[in-house]
Amino acid sequence: MSDWFSQYNYIVVIILMMTGLYTVFASRNLIKKLAGLSVFQTSVFLLYITIGKVSGGQPPILIEDKGYGDDYGSGGDGGHSLLDGTIQVAAGDAAYILPGPGSDVLYSNPLPHVLILTAIVVGVATLSIGLALTVRIREVYRTIEEDEIEAADFVYNLEGTAD
Repeated sequence: MSDWFSQYNYIVVIILMMTGLYTVFASRNLIKKLAGLSVFQTSVFLLYITIGKVSGGQPPILIEDKGYGDDYGSGGDGGHSLLDGTIQVAAGDAAYILPGPGSDVLYSNPLPHVLILTAIVVGVATLSIGLALTVRIREVYRTIEEDEIEAADFVYNLEGTAD
């Protein structure tokens, strides 16, 4: 039973993903399809954020140097190696401490989180375009049900006239 709790995020992702996918395929209402697409996208966001989190990892934030100076020698990479395995790098007027190859500090990778921020913006834009198209379809066909839209298109293509 503890295995279920250790994989809780993945279980939630699978449930959300299958719910969203089912809603997109099973619903004939355009608004419900867009809602299912949003749920599916949210499950993908949660999956990437779950994968990107390192257990026990710290956020990769630079710490300003508090006066270590040049006492530890040159590291050969533009910075100065410190005794604890970190590297001191000057950037502008300030110096920062970065984790070096011998550092025991564990950091979480920020790249998945940055990609998810971009994906959220794209998802909101996609949803807004889908809603705008749904409004326009509603104005033209007076419905947002796919069956009625297909029937109206069939009548128009068969007879060449609208209702």
